[in-house]
Amino acid sequence: MEIIVCPTPEEVGRRAADSVLAALPDDRDPVLGLATGSSPLGLYRELGRAVSEGRADFSSAYGFALDEYVGLPPGHPQGYHQVLLREVSETVGLPPDRLNVPDGSGRTLAELTAGARAYEERIRTVGGVDVQILGIGANGHLGFNEPGSALTSRTRVKRLAARTRTDNARFFETIEDVPTHCVTQGLGTILDARRLVLVATGSAKAHAIAAAAEGPLTASVPASILQWHADTVLVLDEDAAQLLTNRQYYDDAAEGLG
Repeated sequence: MEIIVCPTPEEVGRRAADSVLAALPDDRDPVLGLATGSSPLGLYRELGRAVSEGRADFSSAYGFALDEYVGLPPGHPQGYHQVLLREVSETVGLPPDRLNVPDGSGRTLAELTAGARAYEERIRTVGGVDVQILGIGANGHLGFNEPGSALTSRTRVKRLAARTRTDNARFFETIEDVPTHCVTQGLGTILDARRLVLVATGSAKAHAIAAAAEGPLTASVPASILQWHADTVLVLDEDAAQLLTNRQYYDDAAEGLG
């Protein structure tokens, strides 16, 4: 695991974008795993800057969202398909017809489960995810894999934790409008990506970051599976990194061989 601590959120976005770009293939269409929320916005802006400067091209890329709410009507502005159209497709030039989002429109568990299986198959069809971009929940969730999620889980229907709904209520008129369920990539699905790049800023994420990076591997902290991946990069600001006990080593390691 590589941990990079930056002095400002703006630098977090730049360093995280560099980590994404460095892992994209140049001999085939790249495949990005996409997170929503406020944490990766700076990263997406920096990827857009790279495109405008001719350092990157996502016109033939595929994008796969981590998750989607269950039960929102088509075109709802807080549905993650619409969010990613605004925050990623319009920013980096990823074609809308190559943006894939789990299907949360099913009316029954059987329909939702069938859609989740189809989503896994779409990821396999394009050769898997090259770089999975991640945020982290204050309770340690990845995607919508809440505490207690199986470490080998695949894309499936999950109930959202009360804390997650409360955290996401800022995007809706009232908390009653926040869906109670979602379809999310599983932790095992996330681990299949060739590189994981997690972005976190702010002191509200400090406990989750410390538990994920330095605590035991446990379903109680889903993000602790980052320790199990061979190519994981955490890009943090000072506030998010404040509870890391091995900080000096991470800073020394980030200097490289020089």
